[in-house]
Amino acid sequence: MQYNHLGRTGLKVSALSLGAWVTYGGTEAEEKSYQCMTVALRGGVNFFDNAEGYAEGNAETVMGKVVKRWEKEGLCRRADLVISTKLFFGDGQAVKGNPNATGCSRKHLLEGLDSSLARLQMKYVDLLYCHRPDPSTPMEEIVRAMDFLINQGKVFYWGTSEWSAQEITEAHAVAQKLGLHAPKFEQPQYNMLHRKRFETEYQPLYAQFGMGTTIWSPLASGLLSGKYSNGTIPEGSRLSFAKVGMNAELKRQFDSGEGLNGLDIKDPVEAVQVVDTLKPLAERLGCSLPQLGLAWTLKNPNVSSTICGASRPEQMEQNLKALDFVPKLTPEIMEEIDKLLKNAPAANKNWGRGVKRVAAASW
Repeated sequence: MQYNHLGRTGLKVSALSLGAWVTYGGTEAEEKSYQCMTVALRGGVNFFDNAEGYAEGNAETVMGKVVKRWEKEGLCRRADLVISTKLFFGDGQAVKGNPNATGCSRKHLLEGLDSSLARLQMKYVDLLYCHRPDPSTPMEEIVRAMDFLINQGKVFYWGTSEWSAQEITEAHAVAQKLGLHAPKFEQPQYNMLHRKRFETEYQPLYAQFGMGTTIWSPLASGLLSGKYSNGTIPEGSRLSFAKVGMNAELKRQFDSGEGLNGLDIKDPVEAVQVVDTLKPLAERLGCSLPQLGLAWTLKNPNVSSTICGASRPEQMEQNLKALDFVPKLTPEIMEEIDKLLKNAPAANKNWGRGVKRVAAASW
């Protein structure tokens, strides 16, 4: 495993991490979550990502139980882990009509974190994100609330998720002016089919503020896995639960903002066709399409950690093997991928050519 500094902080996070989105506490049983997380832990993963809104808080409950179980079994200590959660969407448990149950107001950030910590059975989280920007709350209120939580010892670092570069810059300006803790990282969607924001809009943030990133949806909600080739929906896949045709369901997810929105290719059928062109390259390298997709994200020096999803322990084992293929993505291979994808932002076509990692490599 490689460990990278999270931006300009002294904190090191595993290059691959495991997220609780969709599965933990929802469609998967607690025992299966334990198995997946344990495979990740044994593989060197130290960063585990969560949010108050995942499975209406149940994902935090499950993750907290797993960590307690690890401690009893002597697999690790709480201090060996980097645990994150995110606040904005609420946990779904508030009285209907409560206007303060969501957002980034001081009230929700303070009370929401207390609820998350109770579910996690922890005294603190290492990382806390504002899960989305909140234009209805003054930026100074958000920054002051996060600074307060850090000073209380309930949070070590705070960051953002899917904020614009302008909003992140504003948060830094407020923090600098008032002498408060500034956001240190962003959690954006980033994958082969969704590149523009990460590689262009955020570029000044890396240089000016040293922002780290913990990216989500590295496989574009499964599109980059290749399992939807030829319009099929495999049993047990995310789209299989919809019981509708692939084209209709993919289009719904493209349009609804459930992880497929913002892709460089707007037509889901065309996106699948582009993914299919990567298959011969993956076969030549000796890896699967998912492993190629994960390894590709890790070639970008501004990716601190790539958050994987796993509903089965075997899936997590395969994710970890993606690390073996990062060195095989030579400048020539990266250029070949760009030609197949046809979506490299013009100003950043050379980001994958011989990049230097922040922390010493140990692939």
